[in-house]
Amino acid sequence: MKLHARVGDYQGDVDIRIEGSRVFAALDGRTYELDLQRSVDNGLLLVSAGRVFDCRVEGQIESGLPVDVSVGTRCYAVTIADPRRLRSAIAAGALAGGVARIMAPMPGKVVRVMVEAGAEVEAGDGILVVEAMKMQNEMKSPRAGKVVSVSVEVGATVNGGDVLAVIE
Repeated sequence: MKLHARVGDYQGDVDIRIEGSRVFAALDGRTYELDLQRSVDNGLLLVSAGRVFDCRVEGQIESGLPVDVSVGTRCYAVTIADPRRLRSAIAAGALAGGVARIMAPMPGKVVRVMVEAGAEVEAGDGILVVEAMKMQNEMKSPRAGKVVSVSVEVGATVNGGDVLAVIE
């Protein structure tokens, strides 16, 4: 499964395959084989190349929303996004200078608009729905903020890459 990961200042695509307690991850041309085991207090023991790491995840892992991951004494803000489910800021080409642009992933037709300009939204809130190839894709907000503009209405035909809404 291909995912997009953001850990601190690092951003990149990760290919993950899970087989039982073993996790195989490929990123930046490197492959990692990890063994995950539950430890006390909902922690995880991560074994990689003979080294054991005590890990904890604080928060609910949802596509596009950050969680805090502690590995030993270090803490990392981690965001994992599945581009097929939640058009995250990176997958949708959304963040630029603190402004999130919701963009059409492919040509299609707008079948529902769920917010108006001026509305306050949270990360993951539905903004609009685009139908393409007989499938409906709900475009969600990659961040909390105020909807500055919605540039389409129901029935509009859009092209891939068109800006559909802007959130500040």
